[in-house]
Amino acid sequence: MSLFKTAAKVGVATSVHGRVQRRQANKWAAQDAAHAQQVVAAPAAPAPAPAPAPASSGVDFDTKLAQLTQLGQLRDAGVLTEAEFEIKKAEILRQ
Repeated sequence: MSLFKTAAKVGVATSVHGRVQRRQANKWAAQDAAHAQQVVAAPAAPAPAPAPAPASSGVDFDTKLAQLTQLGQLRDAGVLTEAEFEIKKAEILRQ
């Protein structure tokens, strides 16, 4: 008789677990959908104007340092991707 009791308990536990799992999945799907709507509804920020390229190739160290600092801030703020950051950094260092 204890085998039947164990089987019944396992069946109930499995049923409860399945219901909880489905309820959580539905809740998370609703949260994801709401977040996606907020992201779509939010207006996109205008892209910042690119920094003007210096006319002469002999840019001093302070100017390069200031440009690299500003570039790092843009990357940290999420305006630039890592790839864009690396490209611009290489351009500044080549000057």
